[in-house]
Amino acid sequence: MKQLQKGFTLIELMIVVAIIGILAAVAIPAYQDYVVKAKLSKVQSTIDPLKLALAMYYQENGSFPNGSANTSVAYATPSLWSSIGLSALPNMPNEVSRITVDGTALSTVTIALIFQNIKANSIDQNTMTITGTPGATATTWANVCTQTGTATSIDPLLKKYFTC
Repeated sequence: MKQLQKGFTLIELMIVVAIIGILAAVAIPAYQDYVVKAKLSKVQSTIDPLKLALAMYYQENGSFPNGSANTSVAYATPSLWSSIGLSALPNMPNEVSRITVDGTALSTVTIALIFQNIKANSIDQNTMTITGTPGATATTWANVCTQTGTATSIDPLLKKYFTC
């Protein structure tokens, strides 16, 4: 007489657990990279309007605004922010501790970002400097990432995402 199997054997359960473990080992690092990319995308979407406003200012006036501005300083009406058409300080995402704009050279403009809350020891506390140089038809933006603060390195994702 045949006996009916009423459950899973220990080997079958161990195989399922091993498969789940292998999938998790592959999926978790990929998920963490996607989280970092999403945060960097959020930073990019914050600075794009600022870059556009500065490029438009140059097209209209023939030079960048003279002066510097910092998002950690209270908004004052006669400032670089108001000269480029911003009625208030730029909204900063949680991933940026400070945005600084320096247009004192008039022929170039520099935007500096200090990262936070993205990836500890490799992106957080690093500074990214974006330099705008006007051309005949458009402003060209170049990124430079600098290891600052308590960061132990510059993450390859940051270098790849912002091409710095």
